[in-house]
Parts: sequence; C-alpha cells; structure tokens
Amino acid sequence: MFDIVVETENLERHVRPSAGGLAALVGRIGGDGDRFLVVQRIPDLPDVFIQVWHEAGGSYTLEHRDGAADRHYRSVLRSPRPVIAAMSGWARREAGWDTGLAWSRLNLAPAREVPPLDLDAASYEQLERRVREVLIGGYATRAELAELAEDYLVTEGSRPVSPEQAAALADRMWLDRVAEQAEWRGETDPERLTRAFATLREAGITARENFTCCRGCGQAEIGGEGGPDARGFVYFHTQCTDAAAAGHGLTLLYGGFDGSSDTTAAIGREVVGAIEAAGLRVEWDGDPGQTLTVAPLDWRRRLVG
Repeated sequence: MFDIVVETENLERHVRPSAGGLAALVGRIGGDGDRFLVVQRIPDLPDVFIQVWHEAGGSYTLEHRDGAADRHYRSVLRSPRPVIAAMSGWARREAGWDTGLAWSRLNLAPAREVPPLDLDAASYEQLERRVREVLIGGYATRAELAELAEDYLVTEGSRPVSPEQAAALADRMWLDRVAEQAEWRGETDPERLTRAFATLREAGITARENFTCCRGCGQAEIGGEGGPDARGFVYFHTQCTDAAAAGHGLTLLYGGFDGSSDTTAAIGREVVGAIEAAGLRVEWDGDPGQTLTVAPLDWRRRLVG
C-alpha cells in the first residue's frame, strides 16, 4: 500500500491504495466527470502533491509541486504507462523518480502575504483551542480545519477570519502536529481501535469511527451504513472523538438491527471482545441499555489529511 490519498474529479477518495489500485485509477481517467487525479502524501503537507489530467483521445498532463510556487513542474505524456511509473515512484519517495521525463517549470505567482489575524487575545485563544481540539481528534483534513477556523467566530454581520487567514492558521497548526507525531513509535491506541473495528466489520457488525455529529444523527443513519447481512452496529460520533482527544475516554454506541435487547447485549459482548483483543480496555457492566467506554485511552491518532 502507498502512504497516499487519491482524490478524483468525481469525488472519490482512495486512502492508501495499492500499486495496482493507483495504476487502475490512472488508467481509467479520461471520461466526462472523471478526467483528473490529485494525489497527496500521508500526512498531507501544504503544497506538496502530484496530479494528472487526461481527456479521452488526448495527452496526459502530469504536474507535481514540492512546496513553493517556483517548485511546480509539468510534463506532457502520450500514454498512461510513464504517468503510472512517475506517480508510483513519487508515492514510494524513490530517489530520481522524476528523471527521464521532460519537465517544465510553471510560472506561477508567489502566494500573497497573509495579514495577521485582528483578534483580541481571548478570541484568538478560543479559536486556536477549538482548531487544536479537532486537529488532535485526527479525522479532519487540512481543508476542513481551515473551514472550521474561518467559520468558528462568525457572528451576524461579522467574519473576522478570512479564508486565507484560516488556511494559514490551520496549516501552521497542522504542521506542528505532524512534527509531534513524527516522534511517536509503534501502534497507537486509535490504531488499535481501528484494527478492532476492522475485525468487527469482517464479523458482520457495522463499525464506524467519528460517525456523524451526535447520537441522534448516528442512530438515524447507522442503519444505512452496513451491508444487508449486518447483524448490528457500533460507532462513535464527533463529540465522542472530542472527549477522547481531551483525555476522557471514548464512548461507543452499539446495538442490534433487530431492536432486541438480547441482540444488543450480544453485539456489546462482541465489541468488548474485539477491542480487548486489540489491547485496549473497555468499561461495561453488561447492561444493553448502557454505552461502552474505552478507557484509559492515549488518543494519538496519526493525521491523514
């Protein structure tokens, strides 16, 4: 698997595709509404990407950027094979992946300087605290963090944070977190949880992380997430994520799709077993009317973007 995310014109998102998966995505583009791919690294880094554009019957326009505007290059190719080779080499971070292709540097204007935020100390602290809460949660992309930063302090008739200021703030805090996680070693608790959820899905239980904004929405929507043979579900919503990131443990909601308390209790026991097998602890007294709590929990979720 490549440590990349591929986004397509038709709004598909492929996280950590295989070499064959990336090749298939490049090979299929060209039709209406499916003409390009944008590829980012994991974790995403500002202005670091590779992308390709292709329309049926035409050439392939391959571009890559490594930071500043003067490090944005383009190559025009006749077939998908060299595109796949270059994008795969970029994904692997191979030395010399870009050799053998005719690159031209694009004459892009440098980014404009972003004015500092005009906020009082209390508002700035409030904004930064909220962005960091969501950032530590680990599920937001850079674009979602920027949107949060832009909208968080909005009141009627006042938008104190511009899109450019929001993006600058989000990117600065994102890069700080990337530096923090570079020091982490081994499997983290959120990764153990993800592994447990994968086991539960294989066993016919719909398992979703950071799913919807609240319990009401989660209960209303979880039924549409699983396959026709799903026996039950387990999930946590964004408020649960915020609590876990703040050090309060993680609340899990679960149940059986037949609505019976016996099935719900059985699903609860399966969830507890899978999570404990992954190396985490679960607080639950066996009552199907009570939620599960994963605690203690060291919430260090690696960013994707």
